[in-house]
Amino acid sequence: MHPRAAELIRILDLRPHPEGGHYREVFRSPAAVRPADGRGERSALTAIIFLLPAGEFSRWHRLASDEVWHHYEGYPLEFVVLDGDLERCERRLLGAAHGPVAEIPAGSWQAARPMGAFALAGCTVGPGFDFADFQLMADDDAAAEAVRRRFPDVAGLL
Repeated sequence: MHPRAAELIRILDLRPHPEGGHYREVFRSPAAVRPADGRGERSALTAIIFLLPAGEFSRWHRLASDEVWHHYEGYPLEFVVLDGDLERCERRLLGAAHGPVAEIPAGSWQAARPMGAFALAGCTVGPGFDFADFQLMADDDAAAEAVRRRFPDVAGLL
């Protein structure tokens, strides 16, 4: 692991995330909202710090809320985003000349990988993140098979 990535994990007190990488929640709004989709009450907004070192990736997953990613340090982060119907695949780069912000719409499947030694980013979620709203594609056999069949070049991110 790159020495700066290891240092960031230590000084930012980051922990392993179930999708891959390392994270720490840094904000959870005390204000509550009730999403119109019937999920029940959620924090209005949450934010995390997220680090992906080389050789690690954020596995295919989706959330029921919108996400906005912010690049802080290191190499660009490549996001691979699939619409909820698994019909369209889009690649987005976050960081450096590619722009410091990227949005991931609620319900979209996403995966990410650093384009170098490491990428340090932040993610803001609204309505706020709740693990009840988090789904790994590896737990959805039909979605995983669709990605293997339609988008074999990114199926390794399962």
